[in-house]
Amino acid sequence: MLAMIFGATLSFPACDIPRGSTQKNNLSAMRTTPITITGKATYTAWIADSAEKEQLGLMNVTEAELTTDKGMIFIFPYDRQLNFWMRNTIIPLDIAYIRSDGTIVKTYTMQPLQEFGYNSIEPARFALEVRSGQFAAKGIKEGDHVEIPADLFN
Repeated sequence: MLAMIFGATLSFPACDIPRGSTQKNNLSAMRTTPITITGKATYTAWIADSAEKEQLGLMNVTEAELTTDKGMIFIFPYDRQLNFWMRNTIIPLDIAYIRSDGTIVKTYTMQPLQEFGYNSIEPARFALEVRSGQFAAKGIKEGDHVEIPADLFN
């Protein structure tokens, strides 16, 4: 999944990955970090810490690879409008846009292969993607607090 500069992967206008590509991130080689939504859930999140990892996001990842305790965190240098789409993302995902102070400002359940943008509505610095249905099952919503590890601010 891509965000604002890439596709669900970041913002769709600048995505270099063609529709139908089978490219994907090597999840086993990516760094991870715990992301806790206070009082509700903790996910082990792969860190999209390069432009290539951001562009590929969770493209072509299967449900078997994205278990209910896993996710991907996207990090931006400052709070700004974010816009993700689902190019080449073959499973539905939940996304939470998160401000620098850890507040979730917007959530969506995104459908596979959709190429319209899911906008953060408000400025956000982080985007967390998890398997679809997780937010509803755990009661995660706008206004909830996410504990962002300090090293993600660098």
